[in-house]
Amino acid sequence: MSKQKAIATPSQTKHYLGKYGFSFKKSLGQNFIIDVNVLKNIIQAAAVTDATGVIEIGPGMGALTEQLAQHAKRVVAFEIDQRLAPVLADTLSDYDNVSIIYQDILKADVQEIVQREFNREQPIKIVANLPYYVTTPIIMKLLMAKLPIESITVMIQKEVADRMAATPNNKSYGSLSIAVQYYTEARVALNVPKTVFMPQPNVDSAVLHLDFRQTPPVQVQDEEFFFELVQACFAQRRKTLRNNLFNFFKTSLSKMEIEQKLTEALIDGTRRAESLTIAEFAQLAHTFQPSYLP
Repeated sequence: MSKQKAIATPSQTKHYLGKYGFSFKKSLGQNFIIDVNVLKNIIQAAAVTDATGVIEIGPGMGALTEQLAQHAKRVVAFEIDQRLAPVLADTLSDYDNVSIIYQDILKADVQEIVQREFNREQPIKIVANLPYYVTTPIIMKLLMAKLPIESITVMIQKEVADRMAATPNNKSYGSLSIAVQYYTEARVALNVPKTVFMPQPNVDSAVLHLDFRQTPPVQVQDEEFFFELVQACFAQRRKTLRNNLFNFFKTSLSKMEIEQKLTEALIDGTRRAESLTIAEFAQLAHTFQPSYLP
């Protein structure tokens, strides 16, 4: 069923660009992969099998979609650019296990689409070459949507991948690391040179793999407050925890009350946020939990 020539080569990409008079839209962050080996490495990192249902975001000309279709049971791809409809109809014409949904993933009812497009027992994974300008909003939407999916494997900007997978006492570690790792176990699967894209981006790329946790690694009373507190602690990275907390609670707690709560949480206020583990942030949230919250 597979084509003799893969889409993900410079010559095939140029062929389809010319055939359909397609021009890249910088505003949509369109960078198409032109290296089949990279695509195969992504699919291997995602552990896609012939039983897997896959959600793809931003298929472009179908380079990754084609490879996924050859390995997965079913592929459902979200594409925001309607101009690609005739291109994808052509490049994916050999595959009857692919559906393209022309919607913005950020606006789509993904839960409803998952229920409609996949079998309930089917293992579902997200695999994508994400547009870099909306990487974080897309990943956070997928993490918080409570979808019946096992993992997310995405090509993203290397700097963002490093931040999402970072551990304490690392300059990349921040509130984004905590948010992602609250829901998943994160690792950078491979680094990817900019030469495998057309057009070439200005930044290096990496494949991030996120395995969903059955339960979060810490228990918090109020997730919204927990994430707000974490962000506040990282508000000014060079400042101590004490100073960032003074600023965050300035209208509700005195400096003395904040000192007392830091003592109660057994956390030294002279530390910086990047030195705290997710468990220590949970302890801070528990101690500072406003009394008006349940």
